[in-house]
Amino acid sequence: MKNKIKMAMLALIMVFGFSCSDLKEEILDESLSGGKLQSDIIAGSVAPAYALLPDFFLHTKYFALQEISTDEAILPYRGGTDWGDNGIYIDMHRHTYTPSHVRIKDCWDNLTKMISRTVTAINVLTPLAKTDADAKIYLAEMKALRAYYNMVLLDLYGLSFVKEDPNEVSKILRGNDAVEYIRTELESAQNEVSTTTGPGRITQGAVWGLLARLHLNAAVWREPYATFNFKNEDMDKVIDYTSKVISSGKYQLSPEFFEIFDDENHNNKELIFAADQRPDLNGHNRMAYFSLSGDMFPLPNFPNANGTDGPGITSDFYRTWVQAYGADDPALKDARFFKENLVIPVDSFIAGDKFEINRGILRGQQYGLITTKYGQPFERGPNGTYKIGKLRNITRADKTKLVIHTETIDFTTAGSGYSTGYRVEKYEFSKLSDSGRNKGQADIIILRLADIYLMRAEAKMRKGDAAGALSDVNAVRASRTARPTQTPPALAQMTLDVLFRERGFEFYWEHQRRTDMIRFGKYEGTWAEKTDNDVKKRLFPIPQSAIDGASANTGYLVQNDGY
Repeated sequence: MKNKIKMAMLALIMVFGFSCSDLKEEILDESLSGGKLQSDIIAGSVAPAYALLPDFFLHTKYFALQEISTDEAILPYRGGTDWGDNGIYIDMHRHTYTPSHVRIKDCWDNLTKMISRTVTAINVLTPLAKTDADAKIYLAEMKALRAYYNMVLLDLYGLSFVKEDPNEVSKILRGNDAVEYIRTELESAQNEVSTTTGPGRITQGAVWGLLARLHLNAAVWREPYATFNFKNEDMDKVIDYTSKVISSGKYQLSPEFFEIFDDENHNNKELIFAADQRPDLNGHNRMAYFSLSGDMFPLPNFPNANGTDGPGITSDFYRTWVQAYGADDPALKDARFFKENLVIPVDSFIAGDKFEINRGILRGQQYGLITTKYGQPFERGPNGTYKIGKLRNITRADKTKLVIHTETIDFTTAGSGYSTGYRVEKYEFSKLSDSGRNKGQADIIILRLADIYLMRAEAKMRKGDAAGALSDVNAVRASRTARPTQTPPALAQMTLDVLFRERGFEFYWEHQRRTDMIRFGKYEGTWAEKTDNDVKKRLFPIPQSAIDGASANTGYLVQNDGY
């Protein structure tokens, strides 16, 4: 029997000593001990530490910092009326963000609260762990989770917090001191955490993967504004920890690429660590609706469930696919680019239970369920089937205009239309979402096996082992066999630029691009509407609200250079 950890209405302490908002009940339904754990005190200490993770991965928060700031994603002021949001997404893409940027503040607030909650859990579990074996496992898990939160904080803002007592002010670490702190915390947990819990919890495989990620980025995080020195000893650690994950046999590369991002992905063997979004937990993520056309209705039963015409991919990112495949359409050659579920015009009428929108990168004229007015029933055909046809802007002022996604998307009036830009439907549109904005059940991936292989490939490449790197990259490409004609062909040679491109193909829309761009020396480049080349933008500013809140402690919280 699985242990259900219930948490109700707890007021916890933030990093700087302020109380955070109360939490509604959450259920964390993954057992560490086969149901043998009896203490509600032990069990209940863990859930709050995970509870804000899904909110951190909400489509407008961490995604904005990691994707819209890069050459992968751009979010214009759609039609001059939608997604303006006081220019925050335009500033994010242009690298003109400031210490008052609301999404930078949101992510900071989430991370500091989450760290504080792990500290609270650690203080509850520490005395119990002396006599209770289950508490000892949970304690290691909470220390590893705290290390992960600090790693993200270090990546985004250039600092980490050391905090053991909830009533004391945190110690701030930067550079190598922060890297070493996170390393020791993860290393101390690696042999104490569970080896069998599902991807919604920190496991031994997750700890090894996070240690690999730490060592891979250590050169960046030690000296964020420098020309990076990737040390052989760090690369050796990456190879060691990734090899442990691979040789454990607990994880498998998924033959069908898009199944990794389905509603039911919680049990997909490629997932190592993820934000658990199952419906009895936090299932309200909007990743599937965010980029999709507002005139695309993915569910016959729900005429109010549609997309929102959010971000599209930049032409620059699309062109990397074109350059890789030359005269061949990447949709026909690479299973990661596109999956055709809706065949037009053959499926001009289709049974409701057979209707499924396409996945991946969506281009050109879009087809789908037809309605004349938002919220009204869809047009029907013979025997209760649904009519499929060309989509038009029925949710917009000009209801005759076709939904044709174009390659060009920018901040000009023409480039900011509702249909501009190729769109991304990587995560499955939840089958239960009656509004499109709720019940997103797919776990949001933090770490999966393909990343383990590509991290090992990069470490090998940085040590001069191009053949070993090529082997690991081709292993991932060759694994996508569910649609054999779209299995990516083996690459013939490997360079760092090819490896960077490959990471883009594999992990687009997965909150990794900014970190990758910085590590590969690409973040000061020019793309779409971005021309800023200031290396100080590799770190985000510390929110002004946080600095103001710590002003009584002179010199405690110092703003990052350049802001």
